Amino acid sequence: MKRFLTSCFGLGWLPVAPGSWGSLPSAIIFGLACYFGGSTAILISLMIVLIIAGSFVCVKFSYVAVAATGNKDPNEVVADEIAGQALTFLAMPLLMTDVSGGQIVSIVALGYFLFRLFDTVKPWPSYRLEELPAGWGILADDLMAGVYAGIALFVSAKIWVLK
Repeated sequence: MKRFLTSCFGLGWLPVAPGSWGSLPSAIIFGLACYFGGSTAILISLMIVLIIAGSFVCVKFSYVAVAATGNKDPNEVVADEIAGQALTFLAMPLLMTDVSGGQIVSIVALGYFLFRLFDTVKPWPSYRLEELPAGWGILADDLMAGVYAGIALFVSAKIWVLK
């Protein structure tokens, strides 16, 4: 059950790009909540819940996947992607008043792409954060990628998408 949770109900077991699959739930939830008119408070609350839930599952249960695979950051653990992708979208509701469906799609797609880019490239200090012990090392680099992607998304949305 612990591996099932850390894999986000099996998304981490998909054979190609499990991190990309693991990032989708947060992006989809954010996009749907925006599309159906979620308030700023609801959108931010949803992202906070996803950040906390993904972080908790990753830190608390990823040791099982580590032991089973022998890898200190197993590909199947994607709860960290849930948290990092949600962090990417955390500040966006502050900008998103009276947005069109096309703008929502653009923001979600750009946020998803930016998070995957920063999670893959791992700019400083992301790579070093992987050295933290146990589930913290699995989680911390994704949270840092979420911070970088969130800043890039916020700036991009402010100067481009929402103009």
